[in-house]
Amino acid sequence: MTAEPAPTRDSGAEEIRTGRLVLRRPGPEDLDAIFALHTDPEACAHNPSDLLETRKEAELLLLRWSHQWDRYGFGYWTIRRQDSPEPLGFCGVKIVGHRRRAVLNLFYRLFPSAWGAGYASEAAAAAVNWARAHRPDDLVIARVRPENIASQRVAQRAGLVRAEEFDTPGDDGADWFYISDGCEEG
Repeated sequence: MTAEPAPTRDSGAEEIRTGRLVLRRPGPEDLDAIFALHTDPEACAHNPSDLLETRKEAELLLLRWSHQWDRYGFGYWTIRRQDSPEPLGFCGVKIVGHRRRAVLNLFYRLFPSAWGAGYASEAAAAAVNWARAHRPDDLVIARVRPENIASQRVAQRAGLVRAEEFDTPGDDGADWFYISDGCEEG
């Protein structure tokens, strides 16, 4: 990978509000939700390599997410409705390497009970908008399985466009790429 971007801190990233949602930096209080979501075969059906088996694995996942936040001042958020304390899932962007360059990977995973209400699209759009405003030089990517039509729609509603030239084999099958509109590989 080329030079990693310099760590930057943005205190405004720890909480974002949309029309219906609050996206907030995950903390220890979210560990149960991380574990429940990542042990749900339906929630991880398109990415079975993300399934966790133990609570310790969930603790390590939260720790990795926290390191991203501590280093860069942004990462994945816990998604909640503004009128409820219950987590709907997780969404956000983090720095990953792709083709020898650093990019922002858009991630969204919600509990199946939250599917179909537009929450994933609303949260993903907020994450992409945050990235465009605060990291405008960074390419945002979403890796989606070809059979995961719902996830493809979320990426498109978040403002990403299909980029077949980026497609690669992934851990769980083909990765179809969606990228920030107007960005080119450099």
